[in-house]
Amino acid sequence: MRAKLLPLAGLYLVQGLPYGLQSGLLPLLMRARGLSLARVGLIKGLYAPWLFKLAWAPLLDRRGSPRAWLALSTAALGLVCALLAAMPPAVSGQAGLPATVVGLLLLLNLGAAVQDVALDTVAVQLLEPAELGPGNTVQVVAYKLGSALAGGGLLALLPSLTWPLLFLLLAATYWLAAALAWAAAALQQLPWPQPSEHTPRHLQDLLAVPGTLWTAGFVLTYKLGEQGAGSLFPLLLLDHGASASELGLWSGLGAVACSIAGSSLGGALLARHWQPLPLLRSALQLRLGGLACQTALLFHLDTPGASLGPGTMLRGAALLSLCLQHFLGGLVTTTTFTVMMHCSQLAPRGLQATHYSLLATLELLGKLLPGTLAGVLADGLGPNPCFGVFLVLSALPLLELYLATSTLG
Repeated sequence: MRAKLLPLAGLYLVQGLPYGLQSGLLPLLMRARGLSLARVGLIKGLYAPWLFKLAWAPLLDRRGSPRAWLALSTAALGLVCALLAAMPPAVSGQAGLPATVVGLLLLLNLGAAVQDVALDTVAVQLLEPAELGPGNTVQVVAYKLGSALAGGGLLALLPSLTWPLLFLLLAATYWLAAALAWAAAALQQLPWPQPSEHTPRHLQDLLAVPGTLWTAGFVLTYKLGEQGAGSLFPLLLLDHGASASELGLWSGLGAVACSIAGSSLGGALLARHWQPLPLLRSALQLRLGGLACQTALLFHLDTPGASLGPGTMLRGAALLSLCLQHFLGGLVTTTTFTVMMHCSQLAPRGLQATHYSLLATLELLGKLLPGTLAGVLADGLGPNPCFGVFLVLSALPLLELYLATSTLG
């Protein structure tokens, strides 16, 4: 199994680089060059290709092997980064990024989205059912490490990092990863798709795979309450007097560390033959309890005399709840990805890339929507009633588990 997990770890780490680059590092570099906050915020619009993975996933199912697509897309990412290294990010007096740079960053996201489909397909076809737990732990942990590395780790390691040096380092990393994707012995065992194999023609082909309807509904909803509360809770603590620097540390570095720890625990339990659905049920119950504690804490902070001052018990409880929810979120994510991958393994081989892309796209939508709308909901209802809504949304996946089919474990 190690021969499979090591190359997957390296490739998933590389897969996390574009997200960290555009969510953390690029905004800092752009702001340092004088771009407005509005212009910096528009960088997130470059994520659009990730929402359209279903458009090219059938092509990966029908043409070539996942390993070939993975190597080619990763090498193409290296080429795009090399071109970006030669392009100045901003011209003196210009209000935003040059059109050429924007186009290349859009291509970077397109290539990364194709690489994502190819790598997930490789994992679905490579891992045995007993290896899904450790495999998805590697997926989640390596991706988060790659994102953290590109999202500020490089800047911390190299304070004098320039735009050309940044993208030359990324280009070299992508080309090394492309060589790994092509040369890894474990990946060479993957068979080429046969012309006679089933290819998707309609959405019904995807939904006919056992367990798909339930899994699609679950991955769309399982993060609604968690993401909404997670995006608002640090801001509400800030409103009640918590330190911005301390919150940044605990909701940034602390959150990543706790999430990785939770993901690792999930993989370890699955490797010890815990069934995914019972493990999910326990983790979701704990997560619901943690969110209930956060909600109670927010209500208590509205009472006279309540304070988040240094050394207070409330301050410790608030920071502890932040870490606990990220820990449980990591555990839930790894277990859910294991269920997703197991469901896609039930599909015909010629359908697996499209099938997993469908589930992954719904999972992404389920995480983006609450984070985007949480502020609007809080402004409309008020913070405390808003957390009541998040509690209800967090209870919904537990109800869905009672409807799960036996084919998903």
